[in-house]
Amino acid sequence: MPFIKLFIAIITLAAALSGNGQPARSQDAGWPRTIRHATGELTLAAKPRRIVSTTPSVTGILLAIEAPLIASTATTPSALTDGKGFFSQWAGDADRRGVKVLYPNLKFDIEAVLGWKPDLVIASTTGADSILQHRAELEALGIPTLVVDYSSRSWQELATELGRAAGLEREAAAAIERFDADLAAAANAIAGKGQRASIVGYNIAGSYSVARTASPVAKLVSGLGFEIVGLPPELKPNSARPSDFEFFSRENLSAAITTDTVFLLRATQKDVEAFLVEPVLANHPAVTGKRVYPLGLTSFRIDPYSGRQILEQLHESFARP
Repeated sequence: MPFIKLFIAIITLAAALSGNGQPARSQDAGWPRTIRHATGELTLAAKPRRIVSTTPSVTGILLAIEAPLIASTATTPSALTDGKGFFSQWAGDADRRGVKVLYPNLKFDIEAVLGWKPDLVIASTTGADSILQHRAELEALGIPTLVVDYSSRSWQELATELGRAAGLEREAAAAIERFDADLAAAANAIAGKGQRASIVGYNIAGSYSVARTASPVAKLVSGLGFEIVGLPPELKPNSARPSDFEFFSRENLSAAITTDTVFLLRATQKDVEAFLVEPVLANHPAVTGKRVYPLGLTSFRIDPYSGRQILEQLHESFARP
């Protein structure tokens, strides 16, 4: 690739001319700094000024901490995104800040990354947006790459890690504090205290699941006063795979939901209506009592934007009279 070879030559020449052969150092306090991340350590010489995100699942967190984000990978456009493939919960904010599409449809394009001349690339360890196999390639071209694992950590934990890498510790802490304040306000307005509830993934791409009590979405809803109940022990051996949700067969839907209140993940009122006429749940107390509530389409993964949308959705359903 001629472009890549030219880029390497430019980087090599710049390194040779910088500081009489010595590596350039930031004039900002606290730099250089070394960041521990999912695949090791990364030393950043200066505070990043041009960040690109190859993981749309983390882009919302970067926006929330006011990172200097210039471009983000887009996923395939769907009901969960805008027309470009930016997730709908943060797409408007990204547009207002001038964030551009890094490359579309999660199809990694190294020349697109290099074309933006980033001083930090954010990547993920897992998921359809992972570019872990290209990390060595990027670093060989002189592009610092920070790898995060969003599958097993809360957005608050990721915000703290990204804040340190971007020199935005105060902004990350402020974003968390704002969200905590919104959560507390919603809890005061919602009559949820003491209610036992299950968070259910109903017929999502043909799968059925119940949220683990330690999952980010369960912790969020618990913060509103609900007692979230997971999969009963007798069904746990049938779980298909480890994740924030425990999976089971459709035939076990009624046995898997042990509460009389249900929150549906990645759902709208249309999904609630489908759940209420599900034949295997005809006699379930949540169905007969019509205590089934959508968490919204953006609830599939929690970031500051989707988290607030869940709070708004539940406020609408449970606001005190």
